[in-house]
Amino acid sequence: MTDDWFDEARFGMFVHFGLYSAAARHEWVQNYERLTDDDYRQYFDHFDPDRFDAGAIARTAKESGMGYVVLTTKHHDGFCLWDSQLTDFTSRVAVDRDLVREFVEAVRAEGLKVGLYHSVIDWHHPDFTVDWNHPRRDDENAQALNEGRDMGRYREYLHGHVRELLTGYGEIDYLFFDFTYPEEKDGWAGKGPDDWDADALLALCRELQPDMIVNDRLGIPADFVTPEQYQPTAPIERDGVPLTWEACQTLNGSWGYHRDNTDQKSATMLTQMLVDSVSMGGNMLLNIGPDGRGAIAPRDAATLGEIGDWMALHRDAVIGAGHAPFAPPREGVYTRRGDRLYLHLFAWPLGFVHLPGLAGRVSYARLLNDGSWLKTSVSDPQQQADLMTPAGEDEGTLTVHLPVQRPDVLLPVIELTLTAE
Repeated sequence: MTDDWFDEARFGMFVHFGLYSAAARHEWVQNYERLTDDDYRQYFDHFDPDRFDAGAIARTAKESGMGYVVLTTKHHDGFCLWDSQLTDFTSRVAVDRDLVREFVEAVRAEGLKVGLYHSVIDWHHPDFTVDWNHPRRDDENAQALNEGRDMGRYREYLHGHVRELLTGYGEIDYLFFDFTYPEEKDGWAGKGPDDWDADALLALCRELQPDMIVNDRLGIPADFVTPEQYQPTAPIERDGVPLTWEACQTLNGSWGYHRDNTDQKSATMLTQMLVDSVSMGGNMLLNIGPDGRGAIAPRDAATLGEIGDWMALHRDAVIGAGHAPFAPPREGVYTRRGDRLYLHLFAWPLGFVHLPGLAGRVSYARLLNDGSWLKTSVSDPQQQADLMTPAGEDEGTLTVHLPVQRPDVLLPVIELTLTAE
């Protein structure tokens, strides 16, 4: 296993696509609306991804500045986007297409790293027991539904699926399992590592794809941790040791296509979330949910286009960058790559920004978007405020002089060249 490429990339695309995309009301629609298999079958019978263009998705990811792309091979509903030999609930049977193969080949062709998502949950499989996440949990005879179900048989199926995915598509760089929930709720048991035989499943991954990184959602430690739908406020550590991590974020709060969800995050907010993650040594995995025909929704494409324009000018402040051991000013956050320190300004101050501890540490300052030089100075800490004279800053503070007009970019960035320590 190696995560060097992962730490370098910093920014990836998540792609949630499946039968729920045609339902267009959240990827958990079967759970939320307690749909039976018969209710859900209409989406299989009418599955028609005629606009699913893996090449276009991969190009969009690359143009957005992303270094890897992760596709849902199977979500909790059990529908497989590849030509599985273990079930007929697949895209091959539905529309004679192996969408995983199309995806893998397209992502590789763009020079990006290949990631697969695989749910260890399967509401379609007859041996997967009803629990507090299952769509049938509120049936009148729900407890009786588990009679004859055998999680041992389901584990064989799950492991068989993972073997298919890790042997049939060449080198896979990243695997995102989803997810473990061992706690009891509403009178139902959850499911934990023993239900997946997590140790054996992770060992299978190591055997078949030794260089692949695997997330932590089997319920046992693996290669990286995955905070979802929130931003950490500090680098993530365990027992004082920094962890490799990735914030998993959506454009509008839904992973699968949700036609009527208009809580769209702005490109500015998402860019701030990205650099905030990098400033704490983490990555951001940003999701798109292609629509029922497989196309990237126009609202998502527009947002990604704005982020891509920003990344084209500021990629050095993100890709290959990470946490900086300096206290940032109140207006923003730092990222660092080698001898370059990048100040991402969430707020644009009037005239100056003051950088604690950097006096004598910076040989050159410039705006990254256009490469224009910025004057720096160090004030006398004893200077008293007067009518038009500000008070001096604390000892060791470097002041960067700014134009009044904020650069016309999503997020202004100042690049500081550090002197040798």
